[in-house]
Amino acid sequence: MENKKAAKKDSWLKVLLSYTEGSGRRLGTSVVLSVISIVSGLMPYYCIYCGIDLYIRNLNQVPMQEILRWCLYALLFYVIKILCFSASTWISHIAAYHILEGLRLRLTDRFLKAPLGDVENHSIGEIKSIMVEKIENMEPPIAHMIPEGSGHILLPVISVLALLTLDWRIALVSLVTVPLSLVFMTLTMVISGKSFTQYDQSNAHMNSTIVEYIEGIEVIKAFGRAGTSYEKYAKAILDYKKFVVKWLSSNWITMKMTFALFPSTLLGTLPVGLYLTMHGEMTISQLVLAVMLSMSMVTSFAKIEVFSENLREMQYNIESIQDFLTMRELPQPSTRANIVSHDVKLENVHFSYTGEEKDEVLHGIDLTLPAGSFTALVGPSGSGKSTVARLISRFWDVTEGSITIGGVNIKDMPLEQLSEMVSFVTQDNFLFRCSILENIRLGNPAASDEQVREAARKACCEEFIEKLPQGYDTPAGEAGKRLSGGEKQRIAIARMMLKNAPIVILDEATAFTDPENENKLQRSIEELTKGKTLLVIAHRLSTITAADQIVVLKDGCIEAKGTQKELLGSCPLYERMWQAHVGARHWAVGGRKEGEESCLVP
Repeated sequence: MENKKAAKKDSWLKVLLSYTEGSGRRLGTSVVLSVISIVSGLMPYYCIYCGIDLYIRNLNQVPMQEILRWCLYALLFYVIKILCFSASTWISHIAAYHILEGLRLRLTDRFLKAPLGDVENHSIGEIKSIMVEKIENMEPPIAHMIPEGSGHILLPVISVLALLTLDWRIALVSLVTVPLSLVFMTLTMVISGKSFTQYDQSNAHMNSTIVEYIEGIEVIKAFGRAGTSYEKYAKAILDYKKFVVKWLSSNWITMKMTFALFPSTLLGTLPVGLYLTMHGEMTISQLVLAVMLSMSMVTSFAKIEVFSENLREMQYNIESIQDFLTMRELPQPSTRANIVSHDVKLENVHFSYTGEEKDEVLHGIDLTLPAGSFTALVGPSGSGKSTVARLISRFWDVTEGSITIGGVNIKDMPLEQLSEMVSFVTQDNFLFRCSILENIRLGNPAASDEQVREAARKACCEEFIEKLPQGYDTPAGEAGKRLSGGEKQRIAIARMMLKNAPIVILDEATAFTDPENENKLQRSIEELTKGKTLLVIAHRLSTITAADQIVVLKDGCIEAKGTQKELLGSCPLYERMWQAHVGARHWAVGGRKEGEESCLVP
């Protein structure tokens, strides 16, 4: 934590510049063009001054040709200003979106390499706020503040130096309102700065509530909870609105005073300039130049005020993004391990999602999955079955103990290598926003279309895929509205078949499959997993009677191990689970009245 705070103090600007990998030269070019644009924008004032001065000094014989030449010079510098400003903005926007792209890719990469629990500790609203809003909000400051800010800081400096060449008094009075406006600007930052963290939390809570409401709309309607859920949804939005209004109201006066005073350069320049002119200490043409230079600072001071607000917001956004970019990664070596077999061994495995001993969910698990064997994990809900499976896939690291594959600790192999060896199919399967064909191909990106279709046939997917509007080319986003849980599960199984990994973990992989296809699918899985190390988390005990070993978990500990026959004679917990399962099957088949159809899987 101290290192993270030290990194924040280590200059957020330095952190920002570290984001510009590959775009630093673009931003540098943009800054140079912006400075040229600002300086070119001042030159027409000097040209106008020269033209007016020529006219006043030669009233009897006005040198129109010379005056016209200065007008053309003014036009030329104005064109240069516009061209340089346009080029600067164009280049800075390209640089900004390259930086935003890199940030989003780095965050995604960090999420993939971080422990799953660390990612899940953040709400979906918070992650959405970071990935979408906070990163997108950095585009205007990067594209405008960095290049334009450089020029707008330089312009008042040049203007004041030019005023000094006219008269030191006129230069000083042009800045008469600046100290007071800086006081109000500081007050604004102090008042609103205290609320940034609360604003972020309020915004994240509102985002999470909106996402939860939309994703849970089916459940809300099914249970008639539209009123209660809508109240929660509306309250989150109302609370956010109240907070933002209160926040803005708290610094409204100081912010408006800053905007009013900062650009008020003429309050000092014009009266003092007129006084000096009336007393013969300045010419009329010099007065006009002084007024123009003073007015040129108005836009820059206004921009600097806006940029100061953007700067503060960007600083806060960068610190928030850094919290995610500095999430701890699962340590992994850079070289691949030499794996000679695919037996899996858990030795004295303890695990806590929080890292605290009091929250431990697994307590000293010792388990061996011999290569090519079929092992089943059973037990009451919350006993730790899915946790064991996820630890083998290294979604988290064990708190204590070790997990090895072929005698090699999974911590000593790259995550990519581990992923190649382990296929994991869960009950909750996700379809990405691409075609059904590409969703299955995720199992093996190098697979041909025919290999993908073959995997789909083995997973009993072909029948329902062919009924979709575009068959295999149907977008999963559109098809997801039509597919049942069982159909999505079969697509996930097709991915697993296509991957053909030596270690397969199935978390009740056929839970949502209809009875008509379950037997076919089970046979396909059995055929596929021959010779593989298979771990099945089962709730339907009838599907694991042929397992080489059945492991019974209870409260994070191994209650018993053995075959179906051994456990029925030695493990009361397994006997009760089996009797409950058989009783449910008997009720489903014979317990209904004559003429009724069973709604349970036999």
